[in-house]
Amino acid sequence: MSNPTPTPHAMTDEELKRMIAEADTGGRRPIGWAAGVLSFAALAWSLFQLWFASPLPFSFGFFILNDTEARALHLALAVFLGYLAYPAFKRSPRAYIPVIDWVLAAAGAFCAAYLYLFYRELSTRPGLPTQMDLIVAIAGITLLLEVTRRVLGLPMVILAIVFIGYIFLGPYMPEMIAHRGASLNKGMSHLWLSTEGVFGVALGVSTSFIFLFVLFGALLETAGAGNYFIKAAISMLGHMHGGPAKASVVASATTGLISGSSIANVVTTGTFTIPLMKRVGYKPTKAAAIEVAASVDGQIMPPVMGAAAFLMVEYVGITYNEVIKHAFLPAIISYTALFYLVHLEAMKANIRGLPRRNIAPASKRLISFGLTVSGLIILAGLVYYGLGWIKDLTGEASTLVVSVLMLIAYVALVRYSAQQPELHMDDPNKPLTELPETGPTLKTGLYFLLPVVALIWNLMVEELSPGLSAFWATVFMIFILVTQRPLQAFFRGQGNLPAATMRGLGDLYHGLVNGARNMIGIGIATAAAGIIVGTVTLTGVGLVLTEFVELVSGGNLMIMLFMVAFICLILGLGLPTTANYIIVSTLMAPVVVEVGAQNGLLVPLIAVHMFVFYFGLMADATPPVGLAAYAAAGIARCDPIVAGAQAFLYSIRTAILPFMFIFNTQLLMIGIDSWWIFVLTVSSAILANLMFAAATQGWFFTRNRAWEGVALLLITFSLFRPGFWMDMLYPPYEQVPVSELTRVVEQAPDNASLRVFIEGISIEGKDISKGVLLPLGPQGSLQERLNHAGVMVSSFGGQVSVVSVRFGSQAAKLGVEQGLDIAYIELPTDRPRDEWMFIPPLLLLGLIAWLQLRRRALHPVHQPMAT
Repeated sequence: MSNPTPTPHAMTDEELKRMIAEADTGGRRPIGWAAGVLSFAALAWSLFQLWFASPLPFSFGFFILNDTEARALHLALAVFLGYLAYPAFKRSPRAYIPVIDWVLAAAGAFCAAYLYLFYRELSTRPGLPTQMDLIVAIAGITLLLEVTRRVLGLPMVILAIVFIGYIFLGPYMPEMIAHRGASLNKGMSHLWLSTEGVFGVALGVSTSFIFLFVLFGALLETAGAGNYFIKAAISMLGHMHGGPAKASVVASATTGLISGSSIANVVTTGTFTIPLMKRVGYKPTKAAAIEVAASVDGQIMPPVMGAAAFLMVEYVGITYNEVIKHAFLPAIISYTALFYLVHLEAMKANIRGLPRRNIAPASKRLISFGLTVSGLIILAGLVYYGLGWIKDLTGEASTLVVSVLMLIAYVALVRYSAQQPELHMDDPNKPLTELPETGPTLKTGLYFLLPVVALIWNLMVEELSPGLSAFWATVFMIFILVTQRPLQAFFRGQGNLPAATMRGLGDLYHGLVNGARNMIGIGIATAAAGIIVGTVTLTGVGLVLTEFVELVSGGNLMIMLFMVAFICLILGLGLPTTANYIIVSTLMAPVVVEVGAQNGLLVPLIAVHMFVFYFGLMADATPPVGLAAYAAAGIARCDPIVAGAQAFLYSIRTAILPFMFIFNTQLLMIGIDSWWIFVLTVSSAILANLMFAAATQGWFFTRNRAWEGVALLLITFSLFRPGFWMDMLYPPYEQVPVSELTRVVEQAPDNASLRVFIEGISIEGKDISKGVLLPLGPQGSLQERLNHAGVMVSSFGGQVSVVSVRFGSQAAKLGVEQGLDIAYIELPTDRPRDEWMFIPPLLLLGLIAWLQLRRRALHPVHQPMAT
């Protein structure tokens, strides 16, 4: 099927190639010595980050850096590479680097490295900048904004300039948002010379964690894992109705595991899947929209979550493992619903899949499918339980034992893959008349799963930090890159092992360079977002936003949540995932916490941060700015606005999830106290989102009637939030006097949360009356469990007061302050479980299914699929 003539909005082939090149690594590809400098700087950045993450500095006692020094060097290299790799304008040269860019790169790197070069001097004069300090700070902010414009575009720059202006123009603002302002010395010192602004937590997370995970993903991609994931998805799913679209969903999910950008996800998988979708009958706008929706969902997929997972660790104050646990189920629900949605689109349009090369009997296919699923379950069990058992058995030697087992498994799997034909990525624009065989395709890259197993081992079993876990997984990936070619050559009897080894070293070099270039955008984004964070800490604008939302919403929780969702959508326009999350979590998460607490909505912090994160991400698919939609539309040769609008409609199934898990935190795996509740929660949530897809697509087993669509929406709501109906029959909580605090806290189960209502006068002199949800941690005494949340209390005359709140603790993040009194606590009432409310919607669903199946039998629309 030939490509249609490009529309006025479509991209030419040359523009498309340029867009793909610029998506992550910058569009500039200089030649000669300039190319060498650019590659050497990128290589140096990767090696520096590996050194900083490793135990080597402490082993050798050499080049040991504290966090601030490391952040300064991290940003210096990001800015230097940003000016060299990203041209200033569309018409700027790509084949060489102009002199002005060399000057700006050097100046920007010096300003960023200033905190490292003069760290000792700056530490002796905090808050008292010299004239030189001030000049460097102003120049550094200016140069950072310019490189941000090049790398991320104007939206981020405009937002940063607005916030900088707010610092200095506070006294001249309208009364509601006015503040006393700051001097140039104070403002610039806060933003550039402290760890409250540009060099704050966000850049620290980028330095410590994010770089290594991005590098890990780049090395996997260089090794061929991206190609393997796409081909495997096509081979397994391409024969189904709308097969290429379903393969796009699965390929984007697997790519999302290691990708830090929805745009990168689009151009990685979309260049192959979008032409295939068009070929089997999807309209260009729908093909682009499916890829956009799948790629945006890739950013909510653990373990990387567009690099936001590591930021959540710092901002929420929980462990990385807990973040992954809470994020996993919503991501699975969303992807399952998208898979079902594209199936419905295919059924409505009768879009068939691609033929298989060899069609096996149905019984053999069923057995093969069963063995595959069983194998995956066994593999997961071996990883989770087997490796944990090795840890218990071998103790301190477990790392060495697992390393040896990994090495043996790697060699065995490479030998196994060498017996299969080599995997090559086909040209998606050439006719594809039959699918690649599933078995041989899957067998060619099974060893790519081993580094992921190593990562899981380090995180879950060894319980290393995310940075150190990623370091060891990356070291394993480096070993694979260097050895896979010579091992394959050896097992295939091809000889010439030195040449294969040199190719492996070349792959490693390109992987390290590409990993650093992939990080430019994230490094710049976290630094630029630090300007907004610094403004909030300096001016207190977050309190203004809280008061504004509370005033407009009138205390109505749903209006408040819709307002926050809309503001997050606006703030996220044109921003990459990392900067997006930093901004919405800084500005809007406290609004949900504070306004919700004043109106009885008490939810864990992770639920609030996931809420704002999801809606910030929706901006990638939302017209008129949706960057992922522009990338997909360029590949599909269609109008990006129309593609973005369609992608937004597809993504509504993701947008309803945050509202559901705010009111039903079981969707975040919170409050799951038994296996059957876990199974019931997962299955009901997946079914709910499938029914939402069926309702919004107007198709279940056949075309919906109007009342059936409404009924499916009601079923969706009831399955997502059964407590809404149970609350009408039984009150969910009962008040308990504060005199019972000790008994309640000491009897609460492990890792329970306590609903506490506090009142008093805040530090600012405002009357406070709100509820908070304090995490209690493992069982223990009253003070031990309250210490887990960061609170110390005292009791006198029947009154319990907060005497101290630990800085940065969960309690501090929830707005608990010293001097406030605990008015009362709330405990769940003894009532039937909410899950009993699943019965009526399931009966209604059965009725709709029976009616539609009967109607389809009487009036068939399409012939059944032949495979």
